[in-house]
Amino acid sequence: MKVLIVLGHPRSASLCGALASAFADGAREVGMDLATLDLATLDFDPNVRHESPRQQPFEGDLLRARELIAWADHLVFVYPTWWGSTPALLKGFIDRVMTEGFSFTTCDGGTGYQGLLGGRSAQLITTMDTPPLIHRFIYRQPGRHAMAGATLGFCGVEPVRYLAFGPVKDADAGRRQRWLDRARGQGRQLHHGRRTPAERLAHKAGAWLKAMRLQFYPMTWIAYAIGALAAAPDILGTGVFWVGYLCLFSLEVATVLINDVVDFQSDRSNRYFSTFSGGSRVLVEGLLSPREVRAGIGTALGVFVLASIWLLGLTAAATPAVLGVLAAMALLALGYTAPPLKLSYRGLGEIDVALTHSIGVLLCGFVFAGGVWRDPLPWLLSVPLLLAIPPSIILSGIPDMQADAASGKRTLAVRFGQRGALMLALGFTALAALAALAWQLLDLAGGAYRGTAWVAVPHGAWLAWLLLKRMESGRPPGRIDGLMAVSLTFLLWFGLIPLARLW
Repeated sequence: MKVLIVLGHPRSASLCGALASAFADGAREVGMDLATLDLATLDFDPNVRHESPRQQPFEGDLLRARELIAWADHLVFVYPTWWGSTPALLKGFIDRVMTEGFSFTTCDGGTGYQGLLGGRSAQLITTMDTPPLIHRFIYRQPGRHAMAGATLGFCGVEPVRYLAFGPVKDADAGRRQRWLDRARGQGRQLHHGRRTPAERLAHKAGAWLKAMRLQFYPMTWIAYAIGALAAAPDILGTGVFWVGYLCLFSLEVATVLINDVVDFQSDRSNRYFSTFSGGSRVLVEGLLSPREVRAGIGTALGVFVLASIWLLGLTAAATPAVLGVLAAMALLALGYTAPPLKLSYRGLGEIDVALTHSIGVLLCGFVFAGGVWRDPLPWLLSVPLLLAIPPSIILSGIPDMQADAASGKRTLAVRFGQRGALMLALGFTALAALAALAWQLLDLAGGAYRGTAWVAVPHGAWLAWLLLKRMESGRPPGRIDGLMAVSLTFLLWFGLIPLARLW
């Protein structure tokens, strides 16, 4: 592994210099290929004197530094913490070297920026006069967050390890020697590779959490809980409730993983991916392999089958009814992208999502808790929710339009264009707001929607105004994060208020 050590202390003959040397000794002992940058010896202007740092000519030492950063697999920064952050020398070096086009670039998707130094890890070693515990818990480690997150993490470097020594001013020779020994030990740890075993485990766990897209599960739980509470007010603390939810949770995991596999070509060419659209991107970014994702699908489906069997042993509901709603949910959920149905590729995906996340999960909760599926209550509870879901689902297809069209995915946005999708979202917004008002005035569904209109109608009017503004703007399809946030919060009223009424 190629290791670059950057000494950021303005005096080479310092404790930081000794720590850098100790780390280098440890790394050399385990066969690392080393290079060092002592910033105090470089000749460069640390100040950005042009409008953009890219416009400022790079001194020869900075060009060499960029070559070494590009060469390295692991970056080590050794510096003192002064006033909670890095010395001016190191800050100026970063300002001049980490420029757009070298360490990051702008893009249309994600956060709007993409790090260009991916595939590298880093180690921060710092000294301070503040006791490290005070620095961590009282001052909240501002320098660490600036270097590890806002600088190196922003540029794609991860993981970034952190090691702080202090207080320096009262440390005797024995204590300083222990610090040097520890720095040397950190260098030796590089024999594990870019990531230690613990870091590899955490990285893989993070990839799986990203693949599962947990941000979309709370609404499923809310609708499921509404159905269960409508049938049995004391159901929440029972095994039937939580095992039933395990069935739906594992089914949703299988569904989103299948989406990543089937939608890979579309996700890979999607320029406008975000939290709301474009898939989890674990396959596109190489965080998980296709084999791992397929194994995850198999595991999730296995959990679904086992949880279903467990549920049948717990619930007092009729077995045919439980199996019926589970089978219907599995067919619709998996059929969203899985062949042969591939409903999202036939212009039926939005309808599928609206059905499964309203009457589908709500009826599951109702039946699992002992209710009868023919009872009108779960159906009445689901209608306003059914109407409130499509705006978000339809709008999420707008950023994906070009990529979906190229891969043959016929979402409503692809079929009707951006303006048609906005019109459909507007229509469903109006219908959902009217349903909230009607259910409140007529006291339908046992009064579960009482009070919903007071917030859903003005929120719906706000969403409608934003949709009309988007149509009038004539802007081409792209990211619509603001619209998505407003439409998703509009949907929340149709879940949270009935849940609170029934709980």
